[in-house]
Amino acid sequence: MGAIANAVLTAGGEAIGVIPKSLAVKEVAHDSLSELHVVASMHERKAMMAELADGFIALPGGWGTLEEIFEMLTWAQLGFHDKPCGLLNIDGYYDGLIGFLENGFEQQFVNELYRPMLMTEHEPESLLDRFVSYRAPKVRKWMGEDEL
Repeated sequence: MGAIANAVLTAGGEAIGVIPKSLAVKEVAHDSLSELHVVASMHERKAMMAELADGFIALPGGWGTLEEIFEMLTWAQLGFHDKPCGLLNIDGYYDGLIGFLENGFEQQFVNELYRPMLMTEHEPESLLDRFVSYRAPKVRKWMGEDEL
């Protein structure tokens, strides 16, 4: 996250951070961001990030990255937001996960109506282009098959 924030700042962009106080006091916080919000918990962090974001992109990462992108997908499925979600599949990092998710559709554990909610691309420009035209699927109920 720090490398991305630094690249954004170097290019003249705005980088906003949200960090729980327990991590900020351990000197994990980036000290040169445009804005830094210190919140009480990880739950508050994710809620604020969801509110501030126009969309969500998971770059190759670990447990926290996966947890956060799947939470945003779940919130989208439940209708809590209609923002795009994507995996930036650099050097095939997410190939195994994408295969696993495809199996979820094939086995009907995930409704096909939700397939467009997670976009995957190998290049950031392609993913951002898809984000621009994204329209969240509209469904009557999150477990139903009826599209609005």
